[in-house]
Amino acid sequence: MVRDINPKSRRIMGAGGPEEEDNKWPKWLKPMLSEQFFVHCKLHADSHKSECNMYCLDCMNGRLCSLCLSAHRDHRAIQIRRSSYHDVVRVSEIQKYLDTAYVQTYIINSAKVVFLNERPQPRPGKGVTNTCEVCERSLLDSFKFCSLGCKIVGSSHDFQMKKRQYSEMRSKFPNMAESDSGDCHRHNNDEQHSTNNTSKFQSFTPSTPPPTSVNFRTTKRRKGIPHRAPTGGLML
Repeated sequence: MVRDINPKSRRIMGAGGPEEEDNKWPKWLKPMLSEQFFVHCKLHADSHKSECNMYCLDCMNGRLCSLCLSAHRDHRAIQIRRSSYHDVVRVSEIQKYLDTAYVQTYIINSAKVVFLNERPQPRPGKGVTNTCEVCERSLLDSFKFCSLGCKIVGSSHDFQMKKRQYSEMRSKFPNMAESDSGDCHRHNNDEQHSTNNTSKFQSFTPSTPPPTSVNFRTTKRRKGIPHRAPTGGLML
């Protein structure tokens, strides 16, 4: 007798399959990273507190404003903050529910925060010895990822397998020029990003939208150098 095999039970990726990959993270994490915050709440558009910067970990029903929290009083909620037009969350809040190890932390307003999504750089700065394993952003030596989104991607079995293949290639060709290795590393990253666009390990953007004219309403305009009138120094 031929027994039907449930596709969900197959160990497709060699390390427990995609279901085990998903179980590594809380169910609310990926939806939260994919959400776009700091937009006006549709339910409380007339209120001055209608900016959506909250997320309920229990309901996972999208972004919330402070007025929406009245319906989530007994739920776990995370406040999303902003730094340089990118979304961040305080480590003291999220570490209660998620391990943030190896993710670069920053001090903003006297609080330690981590970024939600990647912030790739065109090229690392001079003297940089450590970069994000996913998007190559400059990091301190004790960290591996620049954001929570990059940690999810970089911790996946598929990404680790490609990383090992790259390391094996470097060991076989130790005299490979630095420029060649950089091109090869970028090629691997490009391949990974193209794979991410069609798989569940995709980048969790849309990222925070770029600044608009609204963001600069409160910006102080710098005064120019004052000039006296041509006859201002004449005595009558």
